[in-house]
Amino acid sequence: MPTAVQPTSTSEAGWRRAAVTLAVLALAGCATATGPGAAAPAPAAQGATAPTPAAAPANAAGGPAGGAPGARPEAGAPRPFADVAKDATRSEGFVPLWRKDEKVWLELGPEQFDRPMLVSVNITQSVGERGLYGSQMGPRWLAEFRRIGNQVQLVARQTGFRADGDPAMGHTVSRSFSDSLIGSAAVASAPHPERKSVLVDAAFLLGDMAGYSTRLEMAFRLPFAPDRANSYFDRARAEPGLTTLTGRVHYAVPRIAAPPLMAPGAPVPPRPPLPSTLPDARSLFVSFVYSFRELPEQAMRPRQADARVGYFMETFVDLSNDLSPTTRVHHIKRWRLEKQDPAAALSEPVRPITFWLDRGIPQRYRQTVQEGILLWNQAFERIGFKNAIVVRQQADDADFDTMDAGHASVRWFTGADVGFAIGPSHSDPRTGEILDADIGMSDVFGRGARRMVREDGEFNRSASSSAPASFTQAPWQQALAALGGGGQGHADHAYCTYAADAADDTSFALDLLAARGDLDPDSPEAEALVHAYIRDTIAHEVGHTLGLRHNFRASTTVTQAQLRDTAFGNTRGISGSVMDYNPFNLPLAGEPRGVPVMTTLGAYDYWAIEYAYKPLAAEGEAQALRAIAERSRRDPALAFADDADAGFDGPGALGLDPRVNRFDAGDDPMAYATRRMQLTRELWQRTQERGVQPGDDALRLRRSVLQGLRQAQRVPPIVAKYVGGMYIERDVQGTGLQAFTPVEPALQREALQWLSREVFSVDSFRFRPEFLASLTPDYVEWNRVGPLDVPQLVAGLQGAALDQLLAPGTARRVLELPLYLKDDQRRGAITLAEVYGSVQAAVWSELKSGRSIDPLRRSLQREHLRRVQTMLTRPSAALPADALSLARWQAGELQRELRTALARPGWALQDRAHLQDALASLTEALRASMQRTG
Repeated sequence: MPTAVQPTSTSEAGWRRAAVTLAVLALAGCATATGPGAAAPAPAAQGATAPTPAAAPANAAGGPAGGAPGARPEAGAPRPFADVAKDATRSEGFVPLWRKDEKVWLELGPEQFDRPMLVSVNITQSVGERGLYGSQMGPRWLAEFRRIGNQVQLVARQTGFRADGDPAMGHTVSRSFSDSLIGSAAVASAPHPERKSVLVDAAFLLGDMAGYSTRLEMAFRLPFAPDRANSYFDRARAEPGLTTLTGRVHYAVPRIAAPPLMAPGAPVPPRPPLPSTLPDARSLFVSFVYSFRELPEQAMRPRQADARVGYFMETFVDLSNDLSPTTRVHHIKRWRLEKQDPAAALSEPVRPITFWLDRGIPQRYRQTVQEGILLWNQAFERIGFKNAIVVRQQADDADFDTMDAGHASVRWFTGADVGFAIGPSHSDPRTGEILDADIGMSDVFGRGARRMVREDGEFNRSASSSAPASFTQAPWQQALAALGGGGQGHADHAYCTYAADAADDTSFALDLLAARGDLDPDSPEAEALVHAYIRDTIAHEVGHTLGLRHNFRASTTVTQAQLRDTAFGNTRGISGSVMDYNPFNLPLAGEPRGVPVMTTLGAYDYWAIEYAYKPLAAEGEAQALRAIAERSRRDPALAFADDADAGFDGPGALGLDPRVNRFDAGDDPMAYATRRMQLTRELWQRTQERGVQPGDDALRLRRSVLQGLRQAQRVPPIVAKYVGGMYIERDVQGTGLQAFTPVEPALQREALQWLSREVFSVDSFRFRPEFLASLTPDYVEWNRVGPLDVPQLVAGLQGAALDQLLAPGTARRVLELPLYLKDDQRRGAITLAEVYGSVQAAVWSELKSGRSIDPLRRSLQREHLRRVQTMLTRPSAALPADALSLARWQAGELQRELRTALARPGWALQDRAHLQDALASLTEALRASMQRTG
């Protein structure tokens, strides 16, 4: 077992001096230490040349500076190797380690300098909130040790620009782009007499190499900095091809500022959140696993990417040939898989892809997790590999951490606000060969699926907020979105919320089935459904670690009828791919129940694995790959579209193609949306009919309302995408296939009508008064006491639909649709005036009908009016001028309708006050708009 290494003491004054420079030095990935043998100060900016300490050069000949103990070294020279290593224990490995008490040294021989290797820093333990969790992959670099006089630098090589095919341009590239310094230290010893190696104090790693202080500042807006004096190595391990050290880095802030003094009655400015999981918000530890991994001696032959098949890529600019039409090169990321017997139709691999189940996975899930991993062997068998993937269980007393660079793993983690899974990997930048992967599964993945149906007393945080948590991006999602993603120096993250979203989806399904009386929450059948969902989620995340991106068009390759066909679902799946976000396949009341979740790989999964992993001879590989990819043109089951096609969070950012969505099912997304709204209303109806029963959990009814709202909030963006939508086909040039085709005008108009009927209507969200009165709050949690604010929750859902319909991107696409239509097709095309007019008529229909205005409708009208005011007074720079003109014209029409309606008698006082306020606000916005444009 490795010996734990404790912190080296440092004077208080020295710590204070070091703290002053930590923020600047963190950019270079290392902090200043004090005392003999400490790391040399890093430059203030990445890529700058570090100063060389004024010290005598090491004696390469092994004379007195490097020789026998007791020899007097030259003035200023490093101590003899034997003196520094006295009483220390050596561990042989890729980078040999020496350990003595609290000290750890790296032994670097001449063969280890200027030798590229893969350096990674993974996070094994963290804060547990706001994106800062344990069991997460961190940055990785193609790096090398360089010796500059008496200093050793760990330098990350620039890999984004290359000219490997032209030596002259290679020199130009090396002068044009910079490497980055990620760590440095003074040489701690003279060279070893025989090996000529030197010792370097490993404490230089205990700075901010991973850039974690930036993550902490993003989360809490506090300048947390690494405190070297109280940081230490927990363990260290060396073996052939791999050296790992686990360090516990202490981050601290000297003080937390008090809130500003405010005059009585003055508004209190917003204050950044403080860490809520720490005993003392000023201090925290983060455990990092530092890995130095030897690169494959023989680089894997890279495989070119194809836009029709979704893989993560190693992308770089190749400046070798200035005659090439494009300089960007894309290699797909994949594991090296070679047959033991190349001539055999089915052969074991030379080295299988091995996933380790971390010892932290609960026993009850391990078999299910293994099944989800091994599901992918079905695809590898079709291309000639037997047991391409194997699973091993980490022993409870194992001396390695599965977060090191030598063990691909599946790990459990938890946090105060966590709800996601992630499947990142580290690859060889030269070729795209995946060398390591660590799937992190939050415990919501198992516990969350039972939360609603088992009523275990846990309550979703959204109950205390103005909208369900999934209505907006959670803090951990914001952090991952900002910090995840591929690129130099980062893990190749698959930003993935499938586990959390599928947990909500499964909870909704189990809750509805229980309400129907079709499922006993405590039955083996319910437990089997939970395990089926876990198996599906694991298969999805393993797909990411095999290199696959999301495929959000796969669900449309299965018809609505096939979703209800059990035989089809068991053999072909309920979607074309496990890489889609596939919702729980729920029947309407009275319909036969199909297969609930994906239990097998889809057609796309088999095809994608073939493209990346099928053994191909080098001389015919390009032609063979082209033939595989071109099958997608003939087989609709191989359709592919990824995250960029589906769009991202934010108004107008939900993509172009209405067939590409997260969490839809079947070949007709609008039909799916209709069914999902029917199921949501069924849950609410059955919940209201059942009411409160003796022995019920106090929050059962409240959770059912929120659970239905979470389902309902996914639906409007799917339908709104039809308006101004374009069908997109991925194909290469020259095939004659049209890349962009406008959505049929009839479907666009149907989408507008659907939103008016299903989202803007009061009937979709009507609850019995006595039911709302029975929604007991949580009296234990003082900040959650109060009635459920249904109008505000519904307004948030409706506002999201308005944002999409009134977004600048939607306006631009609708205005540009005629450019894609022939003259005879333009006459029936939908116009932006029609879109704006339809939305306004639906929202303000009471102005013409004279009906009383329900409170939910008043909320909707205020949401619409706020957006109109913003368009008139603070229009987005992306809003086309024609759209602004139409918005102003529609606002004038609404102003006239409000005046006409107010002239009629019979309005209730609340309605009249609402209409008068709306008229005043709109008139003010129009006046401001006229002044601004004038």
